[in-house]
Amino acid sequence: MILAVTMNPSVDISYHIQDFKLDDVNRVEQVRKTAGGKGLNVARVIKQMGASVIATGVLGGTLGDFIIKELTKSQIESNFLNIHQESRNCIAILHDGKQTEILESGPTLSLADGEAFLAKYRELLSDVTLVTISGSLPKGLGAKFYREMVEIGQEIAGVPVIVDTSGESLRQVLTHKVKPFAIKPNIQELSQLLGIEVEQSMSSLKQVLAAEMFQGIEWIVVSLGGDGAFVRKGGNFYRVTIPKIDVVNPVGSGDATVAGLAAALEQKQSVEDTLKTAMTTGMLNTMEAGTGYIDYSKFQTFFQLVQVEKLD
Repeated sequence: MILAVTMNPSVDISYHIQDFKLDDVNRVEQVRKTAGGKGLNVARVIKQMGASVIATGVLGGTLGDFIIKELTKSQIESNFLNIHQESRNCIAILHDGKQTEILESGPTLSLADGEAFLAKYRELLSDVTLVTISGSLPKGLGAKFYREMVEIGQEIAGVPVIVDTSGESLRQVLTHKVKPFAIKPNIQELSQLLGIEVEQSMSSLKQVLAAEMFQGIEWIVVSLGGDGAFVRKGGNFYRVTIPKIDVVNPVGSGDATVAGLAAALEQKQSVEDTLKTAMTTGMLNTMEAGTGYIDYSKFQTFFQLVQVEKLD
């Protein structure tokens, strides 16, 4: 069983408006509402792959109720901490080939809320074999919160933890003595962490991942977008190449990649198959209009097209 954590979930609302007008009335016929948040995208894709997953995090209010109902429709088991505040909406207006986003910040959690969630997290760890932590932290929780979750998971419970976040939360995780089992940064996030402009060349990435903060992490999957990924597994490096595809919606492809990585690791696949699985689920997400969705019937076709090269 995989535990997918989303600390700041949302109801994602997309409005499709062909001719969007500012300071005027815009009538909408195409509306999509989904249970949103990076970790929920991860959970959906894991479920679509046929693996066992339970979603957790913090929810509240009528929006929280909607999210639970949507997860239930998708037959995703969930066990969230309920709070006396409203969860958030995230609105995307799709217009003129562009996307304008309006993102609510969400609830502000108290110290007691944080402690209550960690107590629930400890309980859930007894029934799972792998954890994914995705997305941003809600207000009120310090930047060290994910660091504490990694320590509880890996050092106390002995459960490997995959972390997919950015900014100070990621820095705190990486500079702590207890390292996550896997991370999935992109070039921009690496540049932000190190305070330098990271180049996409293989030699540059090898040098970058030699930094002290990355030592002790078993899997580092550096996303290169349409160019695939650069990976360090233990002391070995790999270049993963993906085929050219028709992109419908790239949003959530990173989450789908984390889902594929988690499912493959739980199944104890080989290094090559693990990387091919992660890249395939990421690609399949970009081919669907919905975020956090894949057409699993296409999996084997695209899995065979992913190339993994071990580097010297």
